[in-house]
Amino acid sequence: MSRHIIGKAPGVPLGCARTMLARLGKSMAGTLVGATALLASAPGAHAQADGAAQRLVDRYSPVVMVREQNDPPCDTAEEQYQPTTVDTVLGNPTVTLRRKGSGRRLEDLGTAPTRAQIAGKGDDHYLDLRGNPRGDTCVYARDFKQLLRDGKAPVVTYAHIAREAGRPGLAVQYWFFWYFNQFNDLHEGDWEGMQIVFDGADGPATALRQEPSEVIVFQHAGGERAAWDASKVEKDGTHPIVYAAAGSHATFYSSAVYVENGEHGSGLGCDNTAEPLRELRPRPVLLPDDVSDRGPFAWLSYEGHWGQRETGFNNGPTGPITKTQWSQPMSWMEQQRSTSARLPGGAIFGPQVTSAFCGTVAFVTSIMNLPTTGRTVAIGVLALLAILIACFVLVTRWRPVDVEHLRTRRAFGQVLRTAARLYRGHWALMLSSTVVPLAIVGGLQYAIATLTGGSTAATTIQDLVDTLSRPVAAAIVSGVVVGMLLALERTGRAGVVGSWRTMLGRFWRLVAAHLLYSVALAVLLLTVVGIPFAIWKVVGWAFVQQEILFEDRRIRDAFRSSSALVRGRWRHAARPIVFFYVLGLVAGPVVSFALIFTALPLVWIDVVGAAIFALLLPYAALGTTLVYFDLQARARTEPARPGRIRRALRAVLPRRAEKPVSGPSQPSAT
Repeated sequence: MSRHIIGKAPGVPLGCARTMLARLGKSMAGTLVGATALLASAPGAHAQADGAAQRLVDRYSPVVMVREQNDPPCDTAEEQYQPTTVDTVLGNPTVTLRRKGSGRRLEDLGTAPTRAQIAGKGDDHYLDLRGNPRGDTCVYARDFKQLLRDGKAPVVTYAHIAREAGRPGLAVQYWFFWYFNQFNDLHEGDWEGMQIVFDGADGPATALRQEPSEVIVFQHAGGERAAWDASKVEKDGTHPIVYAAAGSHATFYSSAVYVENGEHGSGLGCDNTAEPLRELRPRPVLLPDDVSDRGPFAWLSYEGHWGQRETGFNNGPTGPITKTQWSQPMSWMEQQRSTSARLPGGAIFGPQVTSAFCGTVAFVTSIMNLPTTGRTVAIGVLALLAILIACFVLVTRWRPVDVEHLRTRRAFGQVLRTAARLYRGHWALMLSSTVVPLAIVGGLQYAIATLTGGSTAATTIQDLVDTLSRPVAAAIVSGVVVGMLLALERTGRAGVVGSWRTMLGRFWRLVAAHLLYSVALAVLLLTVVGIPFAIWKVVGWAFVQQEILFEDRRIRDAFRSSSALVRGRWRHAARPIVFFYVLGLVAGPVVSFALIFTALPLVWIDVVGAAIFALLLPYAALGTTLVYFDLQARARTEPARPGRIRRALRAVLPRRAEKPVSGPSQPSAT
């Protein structure tokens, strides 16, 4: 039949016909193969490649942990936002596209800008959200909350498969867009993220058949890299678990407070990823390899700012394609650090230097972030406060300095200088009074941490020990110093052994009195109405230990005698007592702040701060005891006048007999 159909061409032999048929078959086969190859290079193959890319970004999409907000929407201590779509800004009628004009002038280009309207625009353009970053930032939180209620702010991450020319492998980048940055810097819009590297992969399909080699999380202007199998890289199956710092959105590997000194692209201040936390699983949206100013991802070609124009770090950030890691993922990653400094778990003794650093940076930046008028007023107030503090410390009489006659009247400056000279003259005793308590407190903390691990119960026990051990240690230090002054006054000589023996003879009374003093002040400070009374009693009860050691009084009588000694002379006593109290709080942090900008580990910086605090405790005890002597000397020659409040109460209340302030008496043998 086939022969009948093909037939025989007139005048063509049968063999020639067969040859022509064979050649035609080969030609058709070649055409078919070519067509198949052409089809393979057409949209179907691209679809397969895109399918592999989507499977790759789906497989490794991160789990993002953010601080859970317990008091929404304006509480900035927790996270107010979540990584979301750029559509929260684009097409939003509260957003205005602006362009930089001459000088500081900005030209309005319209509201509710679309992808097409911002496509290809340069860095002289700004997407200006409703609100002022230096004003009431809760405006942004409330607007974002409304977007959430309207279903317009889904949890999204933008995935990009990045390659670098001349470098093998590829990186899967996940970019997080945040509506607002609420940190020491304040700006509309924020871009953070992370990337996962596949060393030997030449494409998504190859990457799907191998394990990642490295990962890096983006932090401010830098990042922290790690091996994929490093212990600090948490995973849920193939999904890395990362922690976004509250407000700043810098990304970390674990839950902690991170102290940053601004080096290697880190921020300046403290990033907080601590509990309580909530889990987010962003949906990865795959970005195209080629950036175009057309189509659904036209916004990617926008090189302008995703926020209001501001000065310095408060300026709106630019988008992903302007970042070095977009086109040079491998080279950029190699330049980043491999660690982030974490806030130590607790101070050994005294205020924690690194924690104080966090608060100080936050306070200073809050002043700098005020509007111009408010900032000028705030700086003026701080300057006035600095002048008042300088006058408080410097305006006094400094001479003469008498270390022979202890129980005598002294001005504020004389108290400071006499205490310093006594410290130098008995430095070995001062050192022994601090080293032993410091070793006890540090040893207890280490033992508890080692024996109990990191459980919740262990943390509770450690907090309790910290709360109790520090007042006990402070009582020991001051008790030894007061014991030394007791020996100096009675015999003119003082030794280490004798001073310790004097303190140990009344150890339980001294410790119980100091604990009672600390607890009573803490309770008063917890209530608003009790704060003035607490300030009053900080001075009124300042000499309880001196009354116990010099007068051998019981605890209750020591509190009463200390209050009676200060009565009518509160302002005179308050100046040195407040000075010594504040000195102990600020000296360690102030001296140690500079060390945060060095390579010294944070734990050792806190150790330095603790050592400074501990070494100042004997100085404060010396000064307080000299004030005690001064008040007793004044009481003998100048009867104290009752204060205005007491005089007013006397006018309306029945009179009662007052106990006279006792002078020095010989204490019983210890």
